[in-house]
Amino acid sequence: MIPTDQSPETLRKIIHVDMDAFYASVEQRDHPELKGKPVAVGGSSKRGVVAAASYEARKYGVSSAMTSSEAARRCKDLIFVKHRFSAYKEASAAIHKIFEDYTDLIEPLSLDEAYLDVTTNKVGMPSATLIAREIKQRIKADVDLTASAGISINKFLAKTASDLDKPDGLSVILPEEAEMFVEKLPIHRFFGIGKVTSEKLKKMGVFTGKDLKALSITRLKSTFGKSGQYYYDIARGIDHRSVNPHRERKSIGAENTYSTDLFREPQIRSALNKIFEEVYRRIQKSNVRARTLTIKYKHHDFEVHTKSRSTDGLMSSKQDFWQCYEQLYPEIDWENKPIRLLGISVSNFTIQEPLPHTSGQLTIDY
Repeated sequence: MIPTDQSPETLRKIIHVDMDAFYASVEQRDHPELKGKPVAVGGSSKRGVVAAASYEARKYGVSSAMTSSEAARRCKDLIFVKHRFSAYKEASAAIHKIFEDYTDLIEPLSLDEAYLDVTTNKVGMPSATLIAREIKQRIKADVDLTASAGISINKFLAKTASDLDKPDGLSVILPEEAEMFVEKLPIHRFFGIGKVTSEKLKKMGVFTGKDLKALSITRLKSTFGKSGQYYYDIARGIDHRSVNPHRERKSIGAENTYSTDLFREPQIRSALNKIFEEVYRRIQKSNVRARTLTIKYKHHDFEVHTKSRSTDGLMSSKQDFWQCYEQLYPEIDWENKPIRLLGISVSNFTIQEPLPHTSGQLTIDY
């Protein structure tokens, strides 16, 4: 059954392309001796964090965002390699050049994934599945990497489909299959429903899409606020979002995880000052003006805190941002507990010129 917001005449053809273990795969491509071996991109120190893991490492339960010490414990033969963002950006640029041969409606989500709207495409191919297959073949031939692709009538379904048959997968959710597919989908597999929300829904007796569909819009909104409408829609396979080639990031920031905990306030202040300089460099590069500045910190026990300050007008000069930072810093109670991570970001901004198609925050090293 076709989702209720679409008719056969208005169906879109959306492809979600997701590179397989992207950072780790680039390392294995560029270093043949790593092929077929468990690889983790990230620092090998006790306080390091895994940025990406090869599929050989994932068999041992190694995953991104895991501490390096835990990853090493799970996989005794794990090989750690330092990240090379320049190599990942180069590979990503080559992949996006391939996308551009098929459509101008490309929405990058990160270096390794993007949505493509091929309802009307440059090559005149009526089948989105054939386009996705050709894109995958070209990525393999030209960039020597594998990608998984999901094809469907909206972004939610395409994103879900791309994760069904990894690695090197190609999955299609047809319009007439959408309703039944979503009803059978386990709640933790829904894109946009994180671990915390998933557990909350399970406590409410919601384990599948069918269970979610049974909840009224009133209850969903009263329980989850604005997100309730999204959950109501995706339970019916509905996603109104268009593929936006001019997608703007919502914040600009930088953060750093320290190999040794920071104990003393002067250490913390000095480290934050360095991060501020990096953030302002990115602000200048992106040419933004912002109203909100946020300081993020994580204690040694992984407890995360954020503290924000907003201004009435837009901050544009370095002095504006520094003044906001200076006013916010004394408001934070560091609790005399060791600090393992610090970060600064700005948000709630206007853009003077188009931002580059990137998202997320890069970790900076000192």
